[in-house]
Amino acid sequence: MAWGRKNSGGRKEPQFGLAAALSELRLSPQDRISVADDKPKKSSSKSPNKSARRKTDDSGDEPPRERKPPAGRGGAKRRSKSRAGFSISRLFYWGAVLGLWATIAVVGVMVWVGAHLPAIQSLEIPKRPPMIQIVGLDGSVLATRGEMAGANVALKDLPPYLPKAFIAIEDRRFYSHYGVDPLGIARAAVTNILHHGVSQGGSTLTQQLAKNLFLTQERTFQRKLQEVELALWLERKHSKAEILELYLNRVYFGSGAYGVEAAAQRYFGKSAKNVTIAEAAMLAGLVKSPSRLAPNRNPEGAEQRAQLVLAAMADAKFITEAQAQASIGHPSYNVKPAGAGTVNYVADWIGEVLDDLIGQIDQNVVVETSIDPKLQSIAEASVIDELAAKSVKFNVSQGALVAMTPDGAVRAMVGGRNYAESQYNRAVTAKRQPGSAFKPFVYLTAIEAGLTPETIRQDAPLDVKGWKPENYSHEYFGAVTLTQALAMSLNTVAVRLGLEVGPKNVVRTAHRLGISSKLDANASIALGTSEVSVIELVGAYAPFANGGLGISPHVVTRIRTAEGKVLYARSADQLGQVIEPRNVAAMNTMMQETLLSGTAHKAELPGWMAAGKTGTSQDFRDAWFIGYTANLVTGVWLGNDDNSPTRKATGGGLPVEIWTRFMKAAHQGIAPVPLPVPASQSGGLLANLVQAVAPASAPPASVPMVNTPVVNAPVAASAAVRPAPTRASVRPEAAGGLDGWLVDRLFGR
Repeated sequence: MAWGRKNSGGRKEPQFGLAAALSELRLSPQDRISVADDKPKKSSSKSPNKSARRKTDDSGDEPPRERKPPAGRGGAKRRSKSRAGFSISRLFYWGAVLGLWATIAVVGVMVWVGAHLPAIQSLEIPKRPPMIQIVGLDGSVLATRGEMAGANVALKDLPPYLPKAFIAIEDRRFYSHYGVDPLGIARAAVTNILHHGVSQGGSTLTQQLAKNLFLTQERTFQRKLQEVELALWLERKHSKAEILELYLNRVYFGSGAYGVEAAAQRYFGKSAKNVTIAEAAMLAGLVKSPSRLAPNRNPEGAEQRAQLVLAAMADAKFITEAQAQASIGHPSYNVKPAGAGTVNYVADWIGEVLDDLIGQIDQNVVVETSIDPKLQSIAEASVIDELAAKSVKFNVSQGALVAMTPDGAVRAMVGGRNYAESQYNRAVTAKRQPGSAFKPFVYLTAIEAGLTPETIRQDAPLDVKGWKPENYSHEYFGAVTLTQALAMSLNTVAVRLGLEVGPKNVVRTAHRLGISSKLDANASIALGTSEVSVIELVGAYAPFANGGLGISPHVVTRIRTAEGKVLYARSADQLGQVIEPRNVAAMNTMMQETLLSGTAHKAELPGWMAAGKTGTSQDFRDAWFIGYTANLVTGVWLGNDDNSPTRKATGGGLPVEIWTRFMKAAHQGIAPVPLPVPASQSGGLLANLVQAVAPASAPPASVPMVNTPVVNAPVAASAAVRPAPTRASVRPEAAGGLDGWLVDRLFGR
């Protein structure tokens, strides 16, 4: 067709219907809907190309572009004002949102913290923890346990500068806050930041009281929040005067003292009602760090802190500058070093048995003891002084002493040379090998089996299944009496006797007399290779001093409340006779000879009949002496806590010296009382030995005799004769020495 060639030269398909009707439809600018803001555009003859472009664009299918308003000064101002208003409104909006959430978070945390506290309605000011006051035989106070709390003191009875000292240094705004001081917290925070550490606290007196009454001392955020809640509760529940009074009567001042009354008594020997300004300042200064600043431990630190308190009091106008200057360096100390006295070993021992005696303690109690303060002081000085003089020479670092009456009442106990350095009680808790100090139980078993002090046994080399016990001096004396063998501490005779009577019987005898530790029933038991404590060994010797009655070592005689109600009263032991009197007498004659001519011959107790036994364990690790009169039974142990060997310290050396020093002082001014001895010993032990062992002529040289009388010399019927020793009576020097080293040879051990 002609019209088809005219348009493009390509074939164009005909269209019918709606599509054909609309195919040539075009919109002109006049057909568009005008907007009110639009303004008619002026045509310009200078820009025909622009008009053509606009026309071309208008004829296209794209929608028209949005026209921007012209950029002028008015538009910029409108935009800046709009943005500023938007920013302020957004700031207020988000601030309100964050504030709301912060409030919700704080309330939630406080609710959570409060949920972990006791119900506020059920909170009450707790009672003071019970105090245990330990008194001696004469009624004097030896020590206190629990918390030393003085009587409550009313605020009105205290000098006005005493509570003001605490306010000045601890909480200057005490009367103006409601339990928590935000200004104080902020000030403390700034100070701590400047000092790069915690140098100042922000807790109020009320917060400190809340912590002391209801909370632990742990430093956690939860505990701090609990402290705040409880402080607010205290402020609502009590007046400022009541809070201050509670605080002064409950705060800790170090050295076990709680409350100003107990602290004033502890450090100044007076009531809190009578303290001076200087003393009040020192008490107030202790609260910051009572353990570190206690004047009995750190007098210089306590004095420096007191000066800071005085300056704070003057700054707060509680005292004048003249009073502050006059008070510097003038507290009247009246203190003793806390925790150093050896009587604290006794106090600890008492604390361990109180629950068994009266159950749980819920009130203040007074424990009356059998301790004699004078004997305790003598015992302490005897151990400490002797160790101070000779511990380096013998390489001995520790010692223990127990002294009790023949009925088991402990009169003195030293558990170590320095309680402040070590609270380990070597008299009660430690167990060590007694060495030859165990031999009396072997000899008693032999006596009970029918032997006598005059019975002869051979001191000669011995082989027990490959184990060859030897004497300390490596000498052998042939036929000897049991008295001689025990006095000279001959190991071979003790082992022979132990095997003869049976190790199990020896163990039964020791347990019957009071040894409670486990004992191995073997051949070496005769040489004291099983470990025992000092107190049980001394208690097991007591029947020898009291005629054979069983005893239980004890220190508590009565327990009563502060008002006088008796909670416990000790009754007499009902253990009965554990050794027959004739056997007691036989053992006393034998062990008496230990002090007269045996291994404890250095022991001196003029006028008194005394007996005992020395002991030294393997490698000189332990040195013992247990000796007794009819008045006291005393045992001494020396050694090292790490069980290292001493430098040849034996039982007959330093332990005997300590025992002698103590016993001489303990028996001074007391009328001598004899030990139980055989009724037939009217002529003395030596006369009996002569009749039983020695012939009419001189004894054979092969039989060593202890205190052999001069041949053919008359023996007085009323006294024993002690002639000069001959070669036959020579004993090994320090024969109570090394026994325990033989354990390694026992049956291959």
